[in-house]
Amino acid sequence: MRFFDDIAIGQRREIGTYTFTAESIKTFAQKFDPQLFHLDEEEGKNSLFGGLAASGWHVGSACMSLLVADGQRLAREAASRGEEVAVWGPSPGFRDLRWIRPVLAGDTVAYVNEVIDKRTSASRPGWGILTARTTGTNQRGEEVYSITASAFVPLRAKG
Repeated sequence: MRFFDDIAIGQRREIGTYTFTAESIKTFAQKFDPQLFHLDEEEGKNSLFGGLAASGWHVGSACMSLLVADGQRLAREAASRGEEVAVWGPSPGFRDLRWIRPVLAGDTVAYVNEVIDKRTSASRPGWGILTARTTGTNQRGEEVYSITASAFVPLRAKG
């Protein structure tokens, strides 16, 4: 992971794709969002979604899983080059979570993360706050998901 000083507004990274199978939709829904249009193909078809729909929380969870995995990959690559790896802090929150279009069984969503703002923390010396928007686009090029989230990112130590 990179240090705050090394990150520029506008930087983008593709963090991966996830295919929402009927099985994965039902498994997630059984545990976390047991609404009929997430659990049964016929109910989904007869709903406003027109098919078995993934829970929005499933779409967001897949995004988070890919975001963490991509960060771990980047950290391993940096460490293998002998670079110092920044250990990020927690997120102070998110806003503007949007489920724009339904994600149906068989859809593959590609997620992209873009830095939209950064500032040094007034209350935590040595830290910055990075804000990024992550979007998900299905295989038809339609945006289906969007979230704006922040994270504490360490500044590179001086000296």
